[in-house]
Amino acid sequence: MRDLIKFVALFLSALAFASVAAVASAQASETLPGLTLLSEKSASKRAKGIEQLADSGHPSAATILNAMAEGDLYFRKRDNQLFIATGSGDAFVLTDPVSLDEVGTASGKELKKVRVNNKLRRLIRGFLGGLNLTHSDAKVRLEAASNLLKNPDPDQRTILMKALEKEGDDSVVRAMSLAIAAIDIRPEVPQEKRIAAVTTLGDSDASEVRALLTPLTGDAENDIEVRQAAIIALDAVEDRLVLYRAIGGVFQGISLGSVLLLAAIGLAITFGVMGVINMAHGEMVMIGAYVTFVIQEAFRSAAPEYFGLSLAVAVPAAFLASGMIGIGLERSVIRWLYGRPLETLLATWGVSLILQQAVRSIFGPTNREVGNPEWMSGAMELAGGVLLTYNRIWIIVFALAVLFGVWALIRFTSIGLEMRAVTQNRRMANAMGIRSARVDALTFGLGSGVAGMAGVALSQIDNVSPNLGQSYIIDSFMVVVFGGVGNLWGTLVGALSLGVVNKFLEPVSGAVLAKIIVLVAIILFIQRRPRGLFALKGRAVEN
Repeated sequence: MRDLIKFVALFLSALAFASVAAVASAQASETLPGLTLLSEKSASKRAKGIEQLADSGHPSAATILNAMAEGDLYFRKRDNQLFIATGSGDAFVLTDPVSLDEVGTASGKELKKVRVNNKLRRLIRGFLGGLNLTHSDAKVRLEAASNLLKNPDPDQRTILMKALEKEGDDSVVRAMSLAIAAIDIRPEVPQEKRIAAVTTLGDSDASEVRALLTPLTGDAENDIEVRQAAIIALDAVEDRLVLYRAIGGVFQGISLGSVLLLAAIGLAITFGVMGVINMAHGEMVMIGAYVTFVIQEAFRSAAPEYFGLSLAVAVPAAFLASGMIGIGLERSVIRWLYGRPLETLLATWGVSLILQQAVRSIFGPTNREVGNPEWMSGAMELAGGVLLTYNRIWIIVFALAVLFGVWALIRFTSIGLEMRAVTQNRRMANAMGIRSARVDALTFGLGSGVAGMAGVALSQIDNVSPNLGQSYIIDSFMVVVFGGVGNLWGTLVGALSLGVVNKFLEPVSGAVLAKIIVLVAIILFIQRRPRGLFALKGRAVEN
């Protein structure tokens, strides 16, 4: 008897709990105006429900309307309860439209999609724009205003004006003002208001403004005063956009120059001190990139929370790995070929093929994924749509840091003093007791190590593959020859000059022709200055 009483009590408790939950759910739906009307057969009633839902200002209103426009809003046939449903067939996941919590699953037979025609979609898009313009997040409001600038909607002008009166963020205020001006340039708007809108657009740095003003400058515009104002405004916008494009081109050129600088620093050291044409220099860059890949894979598997530190570990590791391979290459191959540049070129070219095939055998021929840490991801947007990506900014900083580090090592250390002595006069350095063979090995190791660090940087902007180094070896030689063999400052000037010139020529002539033009220009320059921009001084060099 007691067991029966307990069972009845538990059953009644469960029933009461279910009833309370159902009432709470019904009350939640009732507290959201217009929600129940969305499942009505009449399109006019659904339109009224959309309007009431948008006017409610509820945080879930935008999500519900967006789901309705995308065809993800359903109602359950047995009780007309609305859900946001995702999936297909018998695997629909149901989400409560008010709380946005998952509440179970249902089959397609139990549900019916809320019907939406084109008129309702336009209505939803209009209300969604209004909801986003009054969103609590300034980024959402800015994006909504920017979208209206790209696609001006006269129906949104009243909403824009109301949002602008309450807006406190300066960037959002500017975007909303431009969106209103984009709406006010229509032919049916009074002349004074159109001219004021044109003036507002002419003061903007947004790249979309040009597309809005251009139609007003042609013969299709009947109002002469509006056309004249549009011509003046468009000229001002074009002048600013040219300036911004130039700034973007300079940044891209410096970015390319920094990459060439990293690849050429090590080559400048080995070529300048030892006179060795090292065709395997690009493979040292490749090795540094693969070291980065291996270290990042270790971080992903062992300590993913510290992935941002992977590059800090990869830089010294790549320097050591490439440097040791460089020393081994100098001791085993190059030391027997000094004074025979053609044989050195052929031997190092063969070594480059061996290294490429070794990497293919170990890692495979396909590209390997190397990720950007969070602090290198994203971009800084300037006026006129110019983007300065963080990974390239950091590579520019890294390239300059490596350059100054190598300069300090050569200028202020004993090994640097010996390297300079050997560069200027090898015989006199030997006579002074400097072991030139040791200097050669350390110099080649230093140049190869710097190339490995260049590989770490290149892995952040280029594909990591066995052919990575081949893309930069020719350009690196051009930088070294143009700047002055063995001169670091000449390497810096040469790399930045070639990078900027390339980026300004590419839009005009194309990437391939731009490289040909640069190569021809360097050949003509070398005819006049065989030692480059900054020639080394010394008896051995002069001879």
